[in-house]
Amino acid sequence: MKLRIAILAGDGIGPEVTHEAVNILKAVAEFGGHDFQFREALLGGVAITAEGTPIPQSTIDICLDSDAVLLGAVGDNKFNHLSPDKRPESGLLQIRQVLGGFANLRPSIAYPALAENSPLRPEVTKGADILFVRELLGGLYFGAPRWWNKETNEAINTMRYTKAEVERVAHVAFKLAQGRRKKLTSVDKANVLEVSQLWRATVDELKSQYPDVTVEHQLVDSMAMHLMNIPRNFDVVLTENLFGDILSDESGVITGSLGMLPSATIGGKVNLYEPVHGSAPDIAGQGKANPLGAILTAAMVLRHSAGLEREAQAIEAGHRTADIARGNTAANVTTTQMGKLIHQALTETLDRHDSMHAV
Repeated sequence: MKLRIAILAGDGIGPEVTHEAVNILKAVAEFGGHDFQFREALLGGVAITAEGTPIPQSTIDICLDSDAVLLGAVGDNKFNHLSPDKRPESGLLQIRQVLGGFANLRPSIAYPALAENSPLRPEVTKGADILFVRELLGGLYFGAPRWWNKETNEAINTMRYTKAEVERVAHVAFKLAQGRRKKLTSVDKANVLEVSQLWRATVDELKSQYPDVTVEHQLVDSMAMHLMNIPRNFDVVLTENLFGDILSDESGVITGSLGMLPSATIGGKVNLYEPVHGSAPDIAGQGKANPLGAILTAAMVLRHSAGLEREAQAIEAGHRTADIARGNTAANVTTTQMGKLIHQALTETLDRHDSMHAV
């Protein structure tokens, strides 16, 4: 397997956690005899400092010439004096638009070793394994018209979707459900919003193409409650941009931390992978950053861009170690030490699998 991966480490803790994720990818490549090529590029605050723009053209060129893009984190308060279109975060929005991915995938898994980290009772979260499929290029975030009239104290945003936009992300969700537990939950607000009525009708039209997948609909407000009460009931959850943003962040409670959540944005020219957590500039360079979100994001690179499912699963299993589990002992483990623990667990998992296969 040959894979060209653009590395956009970004700001704050981004370089630290991305370094550990890249080390894991290198270990997988060495173990399996794969050719992974890594090319670094600037994005965000570091790009502003070096080149005066949050997204240089050279970064765009490298990303478009890659098979996958692995991003660390973007953002730094020292740039808050700039206009929104000049700040680090605008670089992130632009690279998403350039790559064109419309389906954002966010898994939320209740790892047994981290059960005590969640404020939910272990008997509630046990066995929860949810994959959110969030439409990323439509809805309120991109709909027009949008404006804020400060003279009249009025503001407006437009929630807009076309049937084609719903269809393309729904197909992604249906296909992912076929490879999992064959259940799809579509979330909307069809009792109030015409956009949601279009969404629900479109999903219902498509379900005949996937007869092996069970489809249910949930209103977004009830879904927010069910996630905290019965998370085991859900497999693949499909929803629009705003609802997906909120619900997938809420699901961090199941895992125990947003720092544990990876994400992938697929469907465009090149897949974009990034952990859900922010840049946390206040702890940058101190070795305190949790690299697990970045490392789990690396597992998604292997699954969705390299087709290496076994290796992806080995990474996801490899972090379930007592060193980062009970009693918040992870607080005493540095970013680098955590990376080494995962590397060791990964190697042991792959070695064990190969030994069993040989037998």
